[in-house]
Amino acid sequence: MAVTLSGCSLPFMQGQTKEEFARYVESVFKLQNSLTSQIMALGDSDTKPKNFDALLQAEQDMQKRCEALNEYANRESEGESVGLALQTRVAQSAKDCEAAAKNVQTLLRR
Repeated sequence: MAVTLSGCSLPFMQGQTKEEFARYVESVFKLQNSLTSQIMALGDSDTKPKNFDALLQAEQDMQKRCEALNEYANRESEGESVGLALQTRVAQSAKDCEAAAKNVQTLLRR
């Protein structure tokens, strides 16, 4: 799924072009989706890691921090309009979403 942020030069892109920021956001989206899939697979497994409860908590935190990005992707994939307010929320939360995803990734590696 391609996440494309449209619009004029948004002030929160901090020197990135529209395309660079869209690629960054798409990579964060793919990362958090991949991690969610891995946790779901672990949940279906008979043997869960010792830190499974911590993983679930971290995954819930990631979902909360990635909420705007997921809403954006869902709206875009369904052909719905995406306003500037949602684009701004995505831009403002992208770093937190990525940090939460990297925390989950670290826990998965343990």
